[in-house]
Amino acid sequence: MIELRNVTKIYSNVIRPAVDDISLQIETGTTVALIGPSGCGKTTTMRMINCLQVPTSGQILVNGQDVTKVDPQELRRSIGYVIQQVGLFPHMTIAQNVATVPRLLKHDPAKTRKRVAEMLELVGLDPDEMGPRLPQALSGGQRQRVGFARALAADPEVMLMDEPFGAIDPITRSKVQTEFKEILKKTNKTVVMVTHDLDEALKMGDRVAIMRDGKLLQYDAPLDILARPNSDFVADFLGTDRALKQLNLIQVRDRMTAAESTDFPPVSPDASLHFALSEILDKGVEGLIVRDGASDGPVLGYISRAAVLAPAGAA
Repeated sequence: MIELRNVTKIYSNVIRPAVDDISLQIETGTTVALIGPSGCGKTTTMRMINCLQVPTSGQILVNGQDVTKVDPQELRRSIGYVIQQVGLFPHMTIAQNVATVPRLLKHDPAKTRKRVAEMLELVGLDPDEMGPRLPQALSGGQRQRVGFARALAADPEVMLMDEPFGAIDPITRSKVQTEFKEILKKTNKTVVMVTHDLDEALKMGDRVAIMRDGKLLQYDAPLDILARPNSDFVADFLGTDRALKQLNLIQVRDRMTAAESTDFPPVSPDASLHFALSEILDKGVEGLIVRDGASDGPVLGYISRAAVLAPAGAA
């Protein structure tokens, strides 16, 4: 678990604190997205967790240990770090890049090679094909995958992600976000990510922290924030379409009922309500049959237009 206790960061040449008396708890195995306007303090907050910035006052605890009491180099080697531009070493092969932290920690070379192969496979890259290549031979999306593999290689409990998908084109970005959300679930990592993209924060975060002028304004699950913003600023920041944004966070399986007829277009139980609504409007129907897998898979249920449009929290 990560805990911030009344954390403040003040720079000597700035009147307003960059981070102003922030307290929050991040449970083990969850992903927290920090978001807010430029200059709100989100990146500084994240960078204080691995002591790239040191708090002026307050405490940051990782598994009960004050990070300022740990050797900074040892601390950073124990925390995975993923940045927007990836930061791969251009003169090193992909395999050598992924092995960076295990090598610094003097892990057994044979075990390191095995771990590198496992991590490349985990992020969808063939270790035999990609391992010997240099970073310039990879696409932006592939380099970002290597960055994740490198951050995971030493099996850290905590990962920090600074605008990790910002350099990827929009189509690839959505796919990579989905894949890495699944990877983070499987590996049970505690993740703190900084993003300027609200849709990304809502999609990736188990909880979202909205900041402004160094202060933490609201810290809640994505659906709770969208349904119950606690201030006019938060409501404005979320946008007037926040009710529609909720539809992206709820799956069809959460609203389907028993099917009384199969004479409707199919939809996957894993599809979002937003997708289901789009299909209903496009096909001009009152509902969809929920089928497992392919469009001709077993019938699991039915979802109506009314069920899609029911308020958040409805059965």
